[in-house]
Amino acid sequence: MRIAIPVAGGRLCMHFGHCEQFAIIDVDPETKTITNKQVVTPPPHQPGILPPWIKDLGVNLVIAGGMGARAIGFFNQLGVEVIVGAPSKEPEELVMDYLNGTLVTGENVCDH
Repeated sequence: MRIAIPVAGGRLCMHFGHCEQFAIIDVDPETKTITNKQVVTPPPHQPGILPPWIKDLGVNLVIAGGMGARAIGFFNQLGVEVIVGAPSKEPEELVMDYLNGTLVTGENVCDH
């Protein structure tokens, strides 16, 4: 399983489309372990460009703070699950919370 998390300053960036980078984390859901992590710089932000770019990286799940409804729709069409409302934590901590079933989410902080 491959998880993408938008980051800025090493922590989850609350606004998905304007993050500095993405942490791409490979996990083994059965053993609940992180097997690989890479940080990649996205292409310049334009509406609709990030979902196919992230899908092409082999991502199955995006954990975000806030994301617009259009982007969520694009991800859903591409078969990528989206979790919004995640807190601003380090990517590895968010992934472990997800794997352990303890990821606490709030409201989608994006209103467009």
